[in-house]
Amino acid sequence: MPQPAAHIPAVPESGTRRIYELALTLDDPLMLVVGEPDDAVPEHVREAARAAWSRDDTDYAPNGGIPALRRAIVEKLARENGFEADVDQVWVTVGGTQAIAQALTIALGAGDEVLVPDPGYTTFTMYPRSIGAVPVPYPLRAEDGFVPRLPQLERLVTERTRAIIVNSPSNPLGVVFDEATLEELVAFAARHDLWIVSDEVYEHFTWSGPHVSVAAVAARTGDQERVLSVFSTSKSHAMTGARVGWLVTPPGFGGTMRALQEATIACVATPDQHAAVAALTGGDAHIRAARDRYRAHIELAAALLDARGFRYHRPEGAFYLWIDVSHASEGDVAGWAQRFLLEARVAVAPGTAFGRAGEGWIRICLAAAPEVVRTAIERLPSPRHEPAGARE
Repeated sequence: MPQPAAHIPAVPESGTRRIYELALTLDDPLMLVVGEPDDAVPEHVREAARAAWSRDDTDYAPNGGIPALRRAIVEKLARENGFEADVDQVWVTVGGTQAIAQALTIALGAGDEVLVPDPGYTTFTMYPRSIGAVPVPYPLRAEDGFVPRLPQLERLVTERTRAIIVNSPSNPLGVVFDEATLEELVAFAARHDLWIVSDEVYEHFTWSGPHVSVAAVAARTGDQERVLSVFSTSKSHAMTGARVGWLVTPPGFGGTMRALQEATIACVATPDQHAAVAALTGGDAHIRAARDRYRAHIELAAALLDARGFRYHRPEGAFYLWIDVSHASEGDVAGWAQRFLLEARVAVAPGTAFGRAGEGWIRICLAAAPEVVRTAIERLPSPRHEPAGARE
């Protein structure tokens, strides 16, 4: 029997999906394991998709996306993200996940290294392994506020390093990098001639300051051409299953991207693209309502955790909480999360799904209904320390 390519066994499984799919086999678990907004897609967005199906607008689209969507994205980038892009720099993808994959395909070859946040989104590690590249974790530590430190980054650079992934607002930590931090990271990448893959899919949800796009920072120093920016409608418009994202490349990658798109997906489903046009051009009332809801959920969860003495990181962005359960997990948070699901019927993401630095921590999604958040936190095993000074 033929065997898989030698590098395939090195592709790790998703620790969040393992818990999620186990939870789906149970009756009525509390689902806080994946980043799934617990609200409906806006009606005008659903209507745009229905209308496309009704008029049988289901033919192949251009590799880069339908013109109306690419134009809407260009306008959105200028309006909300503070940088200019041409239509030929915008490539509509199957969610932010494929945009990350395309960015890393551009940046990496077999054996090349990419600096990835630890803890960080699972795909940052999984995809490089799938193409024979090497993810090199850079630590994000609680004592540093989960912000990268340049001396640590410098020690990780080798002659094989080709890129660094920057994720702000971050999944799973909810950290938002300020402008000064982003300037340091851009300068670091320029010093070592690295690509920057900037994952900004949680851009609309920041709690302590504005979102700043890496490309906007890089443009001021003439380094925008090293930035590959990733965006999505999944979180902002609850369109996780519609799978519409986009990658913004530097100028001059049209031929390369047409080939990559054709070789992988050809194009994103046309009705889904019409839905995304409606999402980007139909106002931000849905986003504002979601922001208010998630902010309230953060306050609720923080009060419950403070009252019980948990150590946790209060998010500056996104809609997750990063909670220390090391008092219960005893060095195996992945195993503990599975037992917790089976015994307490609560699905949470083990911290090690996001890297070794996540041992002893869990991520919970606060985009669920408030009663689900409350009940889930009440079922967490109490910490052994007193409820004082718990917050990071």
